[in-house]
Amino acid sequence: MKLHELRDNDGAAKKKKRVGRGPGSGVGKTAGRGIKGQKSRSGVALGGYEGGQMPLYMRLPKRGFNKPNRKEYAVVNLGLIQKFIDEGKIDAAQPITEAVLVSSGVLRRSRDGIRVLAKGAITSKVTIEVTGASSGAVAAVEAAGGSLKVAQAAEAAPADTAA
Repeated sequence: MKLHELRDNDGAAKKKKRVGRGPGSGVGKTAGRGIKGQKSRSGVALGGYEGGQMPLYMRLPKRGFNKPNRKEYAVVNLGLIQKFIDEGKIDAAQPITEAVLVSSGVLRRSRDGIRVLAKGAITSKVTIEVTGASSGAVAAVEAAGGSLKVAQAAEAAPADTAA
């Protein structure tokens, strides 16, 4: 097989139906929507409206609470850090900070901080300084002879308590 002989399997590429492109197309003029009425017009969302009956999405029970300002941490596993050390992208002799993890390509961005989890094994003696870590990750790093420092997030000053 040569490059000029390559092609899609039969039925793999289907042309998109172009509506409203003249009478010869079979779907011209009204573009398959019929004549007049709500469904023939643009910007119609009939799926959510049930004609005055309480809609399904409002009848279903709601659970839990989504905190609007919660912290979103970037997560990295010990095995991935060890892999980058083995490949020479991270220097194990220097402290591994959040900036080092981002600049070496372990993570794309640090979000509200980086949290280290214990998945995978770490064999190098390293010093890691991050926003958060699981207890298993701390134990694994210390077992390898290193240290994992968790930076304490600065607590917000309490609001004015005067009544």
